[in-house]
Amino acid sequence: LQDAGATLIGGHSGEGAELALGFAVNGTIDGAVDGGRMLRKSGCRAGDSLILTKPLGTGTLFAAEMRAKAKGAWIIEALRVMQQSNSLAARAALDHKATAATDVTGFGLAGHLAEMLRASNVDAVLTLDAIPALTGALETLGMGIASSLAPDNLRQRRAIENLSSVSAHPAFALLFDPQTAGGLLVSVPSSNAAACVAALKENGYAQAAVIGVVIAM
Repeated sequence: LQDAGATLIGGHSGEGAELALGFAVNGTIDGAVDGGRMLRKSGCRAGDSLILTKPLGTGTLFAAEMRAKAKGAWIIEALRVMQQSNSLAARAALDHKATAATDVTGFGLAGHLAEMLRASNVDAVLTLDAIPALTGALETLGMGIASSLAPDNLRQRRAIENLSSVSAHPAFALLFDPQTAGGLLVSVPSSNAAACVAALKENGYAQAAVIGVVIAM
């Protein structure tokens, strides 16, 4: 919390069958920071590149872990990535003139991307081979192991134009995997995309990648 510039205030204890810890986070936008600039889900422009800052796969990996089907090294890596703050990624996005951004959490990549596209009145083309995955995630998805939230997210497949030709791709199920402590999905001018990815990697987001492009509807 200190690293994030946050202060812990108040709190209470409860009892349950499993160990749990949760926070309600409140904040304001400081007008003195970044000129008061705020990135919204809307703002994507045709020709922008779509950048994903963290690999996907926490949903399937932890579902596999609960079934004793995940390797310890996979879970250790996933926890390390989950603990990585998005603050430096947000800074890199702003520095490279991002037009829109969202976090990738429970709705999965497809759900959060759909929100951005609807809000911006645009479409997108994704490159499935470019989408970064946590080690082991494609293996557990290949076993048919998915988070309990994945079936709801799978409804977003109706928004995919070439569904029949891409549904057999190994990374297809990754689009609907719900993330815990996921990364950011950022739309940036294509001329800035390579520099933005380089900056992200310099700041520790080793698997940051351009995963697609925004197009007109």
